[in-house]
Amino acid sequence: MYLVANGRLITRDPAMGYLPDGGVVIDGNKIKAVGATAELKAQYPQAEFIDAKGGVIMPAFINAHTHIYSALARGLSIVGNNPTNFYEVLDGTWWAIDRKLYMEQTRASANALYIDCIKQGVTTVFDHHASYAEIPGSLFTIAESAKRFGIRSCLCYEVSERDGMEKCEQALQENEAWITECEKRKDPMLAAMFGGHALFTISDKTFDRMVELNNGRTGFHIHVSEGLNDVYDSLQNYGRRPVQRLQDHGILGPKTILGHCVHANTAEMEIIKATDTMVVNNPESNMGNAIGICPVLQLYKHGILLGMGTDAYTNDMLESLKVALCSQRSNACLPNVAWCEVTDMLFKNNPKIGARYFPDELGVLKAGAAADVIVMDYKPFTPFSDANIDGHMIFGMTGRQCQTTIANGKLLMKDRELIGIDEERENALILEQAKKLWGDLNHCTY
Repeated sequence: MYLVANGRLITRDPAMGYLPDGGVVIDGNKIKAVGATAELKAQYPQAEFIDAKGGVIMPAFINAHTHIYSALARGLSIVGNNPTNFYEVLDGTWWAIDRKLYMEQTRASANALYIDCIKQGVTTVFDHHASYAEIPGSLFTIAESAKRFGIRSCLCYEVSERDGMEKCEQALQENEAWITECEKRKDPMLAAMFGGHALFTISDKTFDRMVELNNGRTGFHIHVSEGLNDVYDSLQNYGRRPVQRLQDHGILGPKTILGHCVHANTAEMEIIKATDTMVVNNPESNMGNAIGICPVLQLYKHGILLGMGTDAYTNDMLESLKVALCSQRSNACLPNVAWCEVTDMLFKNNPKIGARYFPDELGVLKAGAAADVIVMDYKPFTPFSDANIDGHMIFGMTGRQCQTTIANGKLLMKDRELIGIDEERENALILEQAKKLWGDLNHCTY
């Protein structure tokens, strides 16, 4: 049993709200009690005390869309790669990487991302994996890392025809095998979706195969209208816009995530809403790839469940929150919009997305909820209360201020020290695999 207290407590629970000196009691994998520090100390003297030291105690973050396969790309430059459009970004960078990603690089990528998540207070991820050098067993390898590091993970494999039908079939089979495995395990920390890259790399025949193998067991996780090439391909080759095409194949529904939707139009938004399909915005990635700004304000007006991801551009959810706000205001040419929408995406909607895949209540500190708790090393020099918490999040905090991370009741990091993990050794092993990958990509030795 833990008592995390002596800090500014943000519960995200309307019944409790904010306590200037509060804490949470953790018993097993659930929160047992929430309240004032002095009261909890008196009630639970046997609990191991974790001192927040005046920092901010709050629910851990959820990342609703990321890519483990890109973890080893930090600082990478591929010789001759100078993309001038989105397709060249994919083909010259990300597809080039995953074509060289063998199982040990997949494992190293997962380890790197999970360590970074712990250090930035992220305890739940929805990953979308690709490793076309070695597909079979890749999701199982990632799951091993997820269990080892203690991060709640919803996994899928990126089906695509871009490297031929043999690889496509392997990707289909990997999804089916992982979904079946999750049905057997019934592990509350692991979940499965059926992944697809994007519509312009998936034929009607492959969509039908995806639906057949899934057999209604879970939802789909797919990139939609990220770039205009996705829209043009659907219109030119299938006579339908992307969301309409997905609807034709039975891909949409309350357990399906559409990543990006930068170029979704009003008619498509109506379909997304009518099918209760989820959308995830990835603001930094969209801006970095110069593909446009997601129509967040319009998606919200349609009542669509819209969450926030990073597309692996970062693992810092607060960084994405800041960019989401700035990009929406810049896009609308209005300095007074999007505040509620982007904060809702991260703090309200990501937990709702999590609830569609995991049994424990996420994103809130209250009795009975999942014991996913972080402590941020943040000492405000301006007034701090329940009236301006999100303002402090946007203008004062970063993920790197996380000093303690607890996931599912397990202490993963305390005072910035990983628990049970030799970080220096892990970094050395990850670096070894990164050097191999970079060497393969650039035909040299690092």
